[in-house]
Amino acid sequence: MMLTAETILSMAENPEVRIGIGTNHNSKKVEASIAVAMEKGYGQVEAYTDPDRMIMDLLEGEIQAAVRGDMGSNEAMGAIKAGFGVERVLRVAALEPRDGNLFFFGPVGIDEGWDLEEKMNFVSLGAELLERLGVEPAVGVLSGGRLSDIGRISVADKTINEAERIVSWGTEQGLDIEHDEILIEKAASSRNLVIAPDGISGNLIFRTLHFLGGGRAMGAPVLNIDRVFIDTSRAKGSYEDSIALASALVGKGLCQEFCL
Repeated sequence: MMLTAETILSMAENPEVRIGIGTNHNSKKVEASIAVAMEKGYGQVEAYTDPDRMIMDLLEGEIQAAVRGDMGSNEAMGAIKAGFGVERVLRVAALEPRDGNLFFFGPVGIDEGWDLEEKMNFVSLGAELLERLGVEPAVGVLSGGRLSDIGRISVADKTINEAERIVSWGTEQGLDIEHDEILIEKAASSRNLVIAPDGISGNLIFRTLHFLGGGRAMGAPVLNIDRVFIDTSRAKGSYEDSIALASALVGKGLCQEFCL
């Protein structure tokens, strides 16, 4: 099955799912997003102004999923780290470039994906997310140059060598995985999980595709917690599709038994 935004929206018709969304002083666009999402049957959606309260309700099962909305990033990510006891929050963004295919992309946080082990975690956890959605993972690993560029600059050499090691490891795990070098256009057209060289380049790619290129960004599921949390940008005009993504993930069992 090919993953599209429409596929995810069709999975989101779960009117009984309880979803929280963060809001910066009850913003109008969050209120409008809640109204549209509930009208379309994506769930029962409640607004939160306190990130700690939202995460506590998520942990205790009062809500089955949470969406950051336009709540501040530092506050929301800090609440996740404290509540779930994780050092970093690992996210993959659901991106659909204009006239392109939807794929999950990470790392998108500037402090994520800076070592080999963490990038392997992105691959394994991202592949698991796709499998739970009923999609066969096809992973593309990006680096700072082509193989023929080795020797030009040490920073690029490091990313190329790490990408080769990740592909070798992933192949041993039985994954469909390839090193797409610096050719993001190739990866975006043929892969459904794309791994950036590091969090800064990932964040820049995300912003370029979404804010400059007009691509759709549905939100970024957090991979390394056992609850459904969708990170979002405060610049989004509507959070309807992010709420839908949260509902779809709950419906596909991307949380533990308490969610059911």
